[in-house]
Amino acid sequence: MPGAIGRDAFLEIVGPALELDRVDGVEALLLHSWSANTRFASSQIHQSTAREDTSLRIRIVRDGRIGVAETNEVTRDGAVAAARSAREMTDAVGSDPAFPGLAPVAPIPEPAPLDTTTAEASPAYRAETVAAVVDRCGAGMHAAGAYETGAIELGLANTEGQVCWAPHTQAALNVVVTGPNGGSGFAEAIAPGIDGVDGAAAGARAAGKAGASADPQPIDPGTYEVVLEPAATSTLVDFLGFIGFGGRSLLEGESCLSGKKDTQVAAPSISIVDDATDPGTIGAPFDFEGVPKRKLDLIRDGVFRQGAYDRRTAKQAGTVSTGHGLPAPNPDGPLPLHLCLEPGSSTVEEMIAATERGLLVTRFHYTNVVNAIASTITGMTRDGTFLIENGRVVGPVANLRFTQSILEALRDTSLVGTRAELSGEFFFGVSRVPALKIDRFTFSS
Repeated sequence: MPGAIGRDAFLEIVGPALELDRVDGVEALLLHSWSANTRFASSQIHQSTAREDTSLRIRIVRDGRIGVAETNEVTRDGAVAAARSAREMTDAVGSDPAFPGLAPVAPIPEPAPLDTTTAEASPAYRAETVAAVVDRCGAGMHAAGAYETGAIELGLANTEGQVCWAPHTQAALNVVVTGPNGGSGFAEAIAPGIDGVDGAAAGARAAGKAGASADPQPIDPGTYEVVLEPAATSTLVDFLGFIGFGGRSLLEGESCLSGKKDTQVAAPSISIVDDATDPGTIGAPFDFEGVPKRKLDLIRDGVFRQGAYDRRTAKQAGTVSTGHGLPAPNPDGPLPLHLCLEPGSSTVEEMIAATERGLLVTRFHYTNVVNAIASTITGMTRDGTFLIENGRVVGPVANLRFTQSILEALRDTSLVGTRAELSGEFFFGVSRVPALKIDRFTFSS
């Protein structure tokens, strides 16, 4: 398996590019990732792959103009060639008066040593985890999914003197078990390391869902009470991070939270933070501009407190970067990628007991934005949707499409779960969220 390039080797590679002549500033950003993935279907492994990708992105500042070039030739010559290409690009673009300059020197926490056990996990190890999943399937059930292990190494250096480097690892198992008569169940386990992934537990959870969801019955669309398990909650939180908290959308009035600073936007039980330094999440302690990440109180006790900013949007907003910049240039502006909805005091069982007539939802899928300013999204339930009557789960129901404002759902949240889990939504990294009981949730078809 590949290993980390390391801080010293990174600086050796980008050193000549940082000394390029006829420029006002240079930034070098290293992205090095490697992972291995074991896929399974019909309770058998059918694919085991590994990949490695290394790129070097050079940003040049010259007379107020910005040029960026990227190369996969991660050598001293490759870095210089990319820097020269970026310098040539500055001849073809206009000046950028909103450019805030490269990040100044700021202290970055010392990175933890690379978890080589996770970074170098073998196909045999992942196969053992898959076997533990399959062992939990009952008669007539089949498991499908994937188990990926890997690492990311991020490095940044610029001519202002800022130098950042950190590696981190991730292990992610997702499981769908299908049973007879239309039953299916989902479970996932995401952690910074393989020690946090329990294949047997994930298999048992998915198999239990599959058995309980056989013979789902149709139900009319409408507005229901819902109990969302963490995987379903993560869809709401991650999409809110994408369309609501970013400094660019806030400044341009395209966010559902634009103009709502210090306004009650959710139930008092809802507090959402972004904290890349929390040991329970996954990520580097600095952003793609070299700014240290800091914990953000995005929503505290239901009140919108602040958004996430990079250097450009912070300058426009008259504030300072919060360390949420993406690789430049990017069309989305800054985004929070380590969201956490803080746990409450209710168990899922207590939420179900408090529901007169509603739905228990395992997860959503195929979710898209309908109206960002209204925070309205739409998607389908999947792999375990159940009817609750008089405080008891009475049976599985067929999947439904939901069309729902995220902020309205958070305003109508009456109970928050005690245990938060890492869950991943496509594109948005991972978030740590608990289950929620929401008193009004709209299913449109």
